[in-house]
Amino acid sequence: MDAARLKQSWSLVAGHGDEVPLYFYSTLFLAHPETRQMFPTNMAGQRDRLVTALGHIVSHVDQVDRLVGFLQDLGADHRKFAVRAEHYPAVGEALLATLQHFLADQWTDELAQDWAAAYGLIAQVMMEAAQAAEAVNPPWWVAEIVAHERRAFDVAVLTVRPQYLLPFTPGQSIGVSHPSVRSWRYYSPANAPRADGTLELHVRAAPGGAVSSRLVYGSAVGDRVHLAAPVGERLALWSAGSSDLLLLASGTGWAPVKALVEQVAAEGSRRRVDLYVGARSRSEFYDSDAIDKLASSCPWLTVTYVVGADVNRPGEFVSAVDRALADGDWRSRHVYVCGSDEMVSHAVQSLARAGYHEGQVHHEGLGKQWYGPAWRTAAQQSSEGLAGPVVANERRER
Repeated sequence: MDAARLKQSWSLVAGHGDEVPLYFYSTLFLAHPETRQMFPTNMAGQRDRLVTALGHIVSHVDQVDRLVGFLQDLGADHRKFAVRAEHYPAVGEALLATLQHFLADQWTDELAQDWAAAYGLIAQVMMEAAQAAEAVNPPWWVAEIVAHERRAFDVAVLTVRPQYLLPFTPGQSIGVSHPSVRSWRYYSPANAPRADGTLELHVRAAPGGAVSSRLVYGSAVGDRVHLAAPVGERLALWSAGSSDLLLLASGTGWAPVKALVEQVAAEGSRRRVDLYVGARSRSEFYDSDAIDKLASSCPWLTVTYVVGADVNRPGEFVSAVDRALADGDWRSRHVYVCGSDEMVSHAVQSLARAGYHEGQVHHEGLGKQWYGPAWRTAAQQSSEGLAGPVVANERRER
């Protein structure tokens, strides 16, 4: 298998843009109509994600250690789409047909053999990972909504109770899907694990987001949702050891940070934790009661609210990281950042300029995210996630 030849041929195919996934899915659904039900009704958001996923795989085809973890996560996660072993040959056929179509006279027997071998390895790793995952976790958990509070026009706080215990680590994310929507979206629980197994989810309705809109506007106590296995390690506290912490949060990015604070409280450690919570206006602090309660009950926790917009200074905006850096030198601490892509990007750049090193700054990645199976190795790849098999999920909004 010639890695250079694979990369070169893929770059030629990817140059055809939207035509590539359109041809691929048309070929797949015509030849194997049974696969159509695994994908969302509206395929518009699915198309560019196939190209991005394949681009990531091909670009790492000669870096086996990085690729294997990605594919294992992908294979295990795809169980929630009801992907079975017999579906993999169908996808392989459609992929090779698509490559042959766009490469035309540049498609050779040698290249066909390279791509067939590469896809065979990909499928094998994914199928083995899916089989191994069956012994550990179900494809998804069914959970009941036991509380639903609208905190703002587009923000709701939900408490859900899975039928069976869903183990997770604070800072991880869990896939959520409403049975009426063939789509998945990832949320970080806003709590450390509880004895009753319930999870608190902070949901902001994203424009065009099928899952988030359904959870905020169209769900009620008693409804059932599906939950997927937890993913992600970037926001886990174990990398910080027993260090003091600086926590920076904005929007619903407060959710995983809240879970981290609860974890520190449960550990009974002597960490010092400074929390900066940012919002554009005071009305956007949708969970201030809980924040204040934590601050009053945890003497080691200091909370600072940061209102970005100042009516006396139109055009200026102060973020949580701006205020934190102005308040002190935190370079002896581990820093956790969670919020919108723009907030995270600004915070990471500001911290780097201030002399903070990469190993002490923890965040989910810069720019548009891969969520779900791609978490470990592609956090900085360009994707908005996806609703059906082959990459991630509906993009998270902070």
